[in-house]
Amino acid sequence: MKRAIKPLLITFLAASALAACGGPLTGGPGAEMSEAIPPVDAATQKGLDDWIADFRPRAMAAGITEATWDRTMRHVPYNPKVIERDRFQAEFSKPIWDYLDSAASDERIADGRRMLATHDRLLREIEARYGVEKEVVVAVWGMESRYGSHRGDVLLIPALATLAHDGRRGAFFEGQLIGALKIIQSGDVDAAHMTGSWAGAMGHTQFIPTSYLAFAVDFDGDGKRDIWSDNPADALASTAAYLARSGWSKGQPWGVEVTLPAGFNLGLAGKSITKSPADWAALGVRAAAGGPVPNYGAASILLPAGANGPALMIFGNFRAISRYNNADAYVIGVGHLSDRLRGGGPFRTPWPREGRALTEAEKIEVQERLTAAGYDTQGHDGLIGPNTIAAVAAWQRAHGIPADGWVTQKLLEALRGG
Repeated sequence: MKRAIKPLLITFLAASALAACGGPLTGGPGAEMSEAIPPVDAATQKGLDDWIADFRPRAMAAGITEATWDRTMRHVPYNPKVIERDRFQAEFSKPIWDYLDSAASDERIADGRRMLATHDRLLREIEARYGVEKEVVVAVWGMESRYGSHRGDVLLIPALATLAHDGRRGAFFEGQLIGALKIIQSGDVDAAHMTGSWAGAMGHTQFIPTSYLAFAVDFDGDGKRDIWSDNPADALASTAAYLARSGWSKGQPWGVEVTLPAGFNLGLAGKSITKSPADWAALGVRAAAGGPVPNYGAASILLPAGANGPALMIFGNFRAISRYNNADAYVIGVGHLSDRLRGGGPFRTPWPREGRALTEAEKIEVQERLTAAGYDTQGHDGLIGPNTIAAVAAWQRAHGIPADGWVTQKLLEALRGG
């Protein structure tokens, strides 16, 4: 689920918030726990009201009842803060080593070990039922909400309605709004207590509504799939269920740090190429801790910081975590944190900490310059995917540089210099 931007403190509570169990909320149960919504001008609110009226038939066609609609969608306030957050783009994204410094910080490791001890019985029961190791479940919890301490306090119905009305990612947020209405309709939570991040991620482990509908479970048997309460049982079990249905294989690592032999063909790195650990060992790949990697199944070699950083042999469980969040940095963060929680150490190979991550505009410039030089990236969208990596690697080979496909400041400077 997506990383939430920390909510800003807002001092004004909109008098018209959400209908909860029969009428507009002006300060009922749960209202004091949600982030206040600032007022907007009448024209802006009317725009949302008109959109909601137009949206109603689509919601009805998707299975939302008139009773749920009338209870939930009357007097939905426009939330300008979610538009600001949706528009916000950090000038520089974090390099992976900075991201991992936070993901597996000493504090997060210590807190995670405390959670493992505090919820030992619950976590063992979840692991027994779903076959997902308790350290992995707790690592997701730690990454998503710092073990429940940052669950998000934005009222989701106004947030999702505002974002769907805005239209930049309208189809996605409209789908999430319908999902949220279905959750309310099921009785698992009411609108006043359905809170989360500005973009719709909810609860201890930050499920978006459609993922909740697909994977959430009632583990404590109280008749509700409650991922919002202080009791994390349903949320942690739902995360295990999500990973299990995403192909998790108990006993298989997400990845193992390895060392590559001198002269290793960097063209073999990448998630699209898989070999058995024995085949990788025949090419000289060894576990960083020493010796060959055990036969955990088909594996790929990943270079998350290029040829000068740690090399990872990744397995099917890497892909299972990526179903939760597809960013490699996130998957490595969850995997590495889970390893640290069970007593593993830091990465043995140091990260290449020089330089910074490129901005989106700079990534687009890299793609444009590579394509102009005859190394087609198949588009200029600022997203560094397989086509761009292949183009970078081809350019590197042509210029006698180790072809790791890594997009860096030095690469951009070289391209600018012709």
